[in-house]
Order: sequence, then C-alpha cells, then structure tokens
Amino acid sequence: MPQLWAGIDAGKTHHHCVVIDEDGKRHISRRFANTEADILTLLGDVAEAADGGQLLWATDLNHGGAGLMKSVLADHGQTLCYIPGRVVAHASHAYRGEAKTDAKDAAIIADQARVRRDLEVLRLPDDITAELKILSNRRADLVQDRTRIINRLRALLLHYFPGLEGAFDYAATKGPLILLTRYQTAAAIRASGQVRMTGWLRKQGVRLPAQLAAKALEAANAQLTVVHGEAAAAALVAKIAADLLHLREELLQLDGQIEARLAEHPFSQQLLSIPGFGKRLVADFLASTGTDLTMFGTSARFASFAGLAPAPRDSGKINGNHHRPRRFDRRLMNACFLSAFIASTNCPVSAAYYDRKRREGKTHKQAIISLARRRMNVIWAMLRDGTIFDNGHPQLSLTT
Repeated sequence: MPQLWAGIDAGKTHHHCVVIDEDGKRHISRRFANTEADILTLLGDVAEAADGGQLLWATDLNHGGAGLMKSVLADHGQTLCYIPGRVVAHASHAYRGEAKTDAKDAAIIADQARVRRDLEVLRLPDDITAELKILSNRRADLVQDRTRIINRLRALLLHYFPGLEGAFDYAATKGPLILLTRYQTAAAIRASGQVRMTGWLRKQGVRLPAQLAAKALEAANAQLTVVHGEAAAAALVAKIAADLLHLREELLQLDGQIEARLAEHPFSQQLLSIPGFGKRLVADFLASTGTDLTMFGTSARFASFAGLAPAPRDSGKINGNHHRPRRFDRRLMNACFLSAFIASTNCPVSAAYYDRKRREGKTHKQAIISLARRRMNVIWAMLRDGTIFDNGHPQLSLTT
C-alpha cells in the first residue's frame, strides 16, 4: 500500500499543499483558500491519491490561520504533525535553489515529515482549555492596555499638575480615577472644597471619600500656577480616567469568566493547592498545557516545554555549557517563574530550597528558575497521580 506525506505551508487567507510519496515524487501541488469547502476538496483529492494507504499531514503553523484546517482534518480522523517555521527555514538551506515560494516551503515540510521520526502530533485542546487560552490572551491584552493608558495619564498630570500625579496610585484603586472624571485641575478642586467634593465622592461609592478629598485638596493648595495647555490636558485626563474605569470593569467581568471556566477544569484544584499559584497563574498554566499530559511523555519534556530545562551547548573542549531552549511556551514559563517567586517568599519549604541554591552560588534569577524546575517535577507527579500538594509526600516534596 502506498504511503503519502502532505506538507502544508499555512497562511492567513490561503495555504499551499504539496503531497509526495516515499521516493519524494510530487503527486499534488495546490494553493487552496482557507475555507471549509476548499479544505474538504483538498482532503478528498489527497485521500483519493493515497488510495487507502497511509497518509500523514504536516504544517508549519499551529495557531491563528491554521485553526480551521486543524479542526477539519481532526474531524476526518487525519493525523497532523507540527514542524516549526524556524526548522523549515533552516532546512530550506539544504535543498537546491535559493528561491522562496509557498510551494517550495510546502514541499520541504512534506519531505521533513517523510524523513523525520521525532515530529509531534498536533492535538486539538478540549473546550475548557481552548476557552481559557482565548480569555487569558484577552486579559493579557487588557492589562497591557491598562498599563499603557495609566502611563499616559500620569504623563499628562505630571505636565500640568505634578502634585496630583504623585498623590495617588491610579493603578491600584478606582477612587482617584473617579475623582479625575470631575476634578482635573487645582483650581477646580479648590473651588469645590473638601465638603462638597467629599459628598460627591460618597455618592459615587468611593471608599474613604473624606481622606481622598483631603489629599486632593492638599495637592491643589500647593500649586497656584496655571500651566500652559492645562485646559486641553485636563479634558484628556477626564476622558482617560473614564476609559480606565471602563477597562477596570471589563477586566473584572473577564476575571469572572475565567474563574467560572477554571472551576470546571479537572486540574484546577490540584494546581491551586500548590503554594504560589493563584487563579490567574493557574489559568495561564492550563491554557498552555490542557488536560492531556501524555503528549509530554516525561517530566523532563514537560519542563523543557516550559523553558525550564537548559539545553546543552558543548563543542570540542567546552563541556557543561548550557543555555535556555529557543522553543518553549513563554506563557507557561512566566506562570511557573512567577509562582516559584511567590512561593519563595511565603512557603517555608520553597524558601529553604531557594536559600540553599543561593548558598550554592546561584544568582537570584538562577535560584528561582531552579526552584521552578523542581516544582515542575512536583506538578507532573501531582497531575499524573491525581493528588493534592503535600510537602510530606516523598514524591511531592521539594526537599527530595
């Protein structure tokens, strides 16, 4: 029975597929649209060319524009492997010619799938994991937007009213933002007075309105000079403050959605029992790993996927040289690193492990990474055995 390999160079609106046999001969080379109808047509033509024989698909994209294609192939029982684009780019130097086309890339992907035996099979995530990934990505975008907007707000206040800029933490509480929606200048604060300002803030539901008003009035009394451009800057400050309040509400709603989906995940309670892991970090962790750990095989590969297992770089007389792997999930690494950092300050066992690594000569960052790497073994054992974190358990202890 013949065996065929189908390589797909994925794009946004169109993909290119090249199908080769065991001798490298091309049977199909076609550009097709990223629509269900075209994907199904290609699938039928490739299946007809395989004539009942074995068929393996491979692509260089595992997210974004490849989502529909992955789902269609999975629904029809097709095996799809992933070859990173960086690997394809390096492999292209070994093939004849310097041209760069979608057809050539698709042929290289198919040929790499034919000769290699270490490719990972793409697996579609379950619904909870897929939703957590989408919601976590959205939350990360909103947090970045909030940071950018707050910096812009502070820059404007620093220009014409530096006393008010330094009086409050606009990222931590919403009271100062509510204040800015009505009072943006020193003159307006002085004209209102503390009593009227306190009453208005109380009606808006601000916590400790009298203290907030007193602090704002103190800043206003310290500046009598009107800076040029104050009126335009004050109008922008009021608009930005309103935008930040809306963004704050959207983040709270999104956090509620994430927590609701997180409660349905089978691994959530186990991860929440680990020191240093809160709901936000657990959501990021599960969005990267899902519920199927068999794809990793071992705890070492699990740690490598998180970028916590150093890759050797030995050459000639140089031995023991290691570096961070280039291919890893940055969201997962960030969740593991932050959770280890938090645990090193409030978990006695993690703190003891961290201190031991510092005494061995490691820097702060190296000690945290070492702790995060050790915790990956613990997490692997917990998820594998379905247990809750317990430092007394020989397999779940950081001290062993």
